[in-house]
Amino acid sequence: MLPALEQDNDMRTGVETPVLDLRLRRFAYAKTPVLRDITLSMARGETLALVGPSGVGKSSLLRVLAGLETAFDGECHVDGKVAIVFQEPTLMPWRNARDNITIPTQATPAEADAALADVGLADLAATYPNRLSLGQQRRLALARAFAVRPDLLLLDEPFVSLDPALVDDMMNLFVQLRDAHNLATVLVTHVEDEARRLADRVVRLAGSPATAISAAS
Repeated sequence: MLPALEQDNDMRTGVETPVLDLRLRRFAYAKTPVLRDITLSMARGETLALVGPSGVGKSSLLRVLAGLETAFDGECHVDGKVAIVFQEPTLMPWRNARDNITIPTQATPAEADAALADVGLADLAATYPNRLSLGQQRRLALARAFAVRPDLLLLDEPFVSLDPALVDDMMNLFVQLRDAHNLATVLVTHVEDEARRLADRVVRLAGSPATAISAAS
């Protein structure tokens, strides 16, 4: 039997269709099992944190949710659009900040400029990624994700390698954008404090192959 990590719809969510509905029985790379028996369901406006040791399979699970890994035993349904922010900003170095939004998302230049303004980069639309600090590159990656207008946002260690002050700023920025867009978010992190601060639920992966062994509010 799959471990139940779903929560019944409450007064806040009513009976609306879940944004994410995952029934994963098995996922492997080549012949090496990575994940097993994971069930997740998420409502709009909910943030879920995935925690666990390095290499346990958190990023692999995120790739399954993003549709980047399809060779798994199970079902994954997302009601709407998905956007993902990787550990590295993964920007196009030969394009400026505005183009890094318009090209992959098909947003208009005006929409891209609005997204840049939302993350505090309004004056850097014509700037190329190599002229941006790491913190600014991460803001740009976040702006690009929100420009998709996603129903499900996936964040893979989005605050890694930043100093504590920048991490605090980025978390505050994320909360503002998340609340303004009312979307479901899955956050991968190895920092328990980040999970507790940002998430409504925390799901821990453990074992080999990894499964979800606990869930907490």
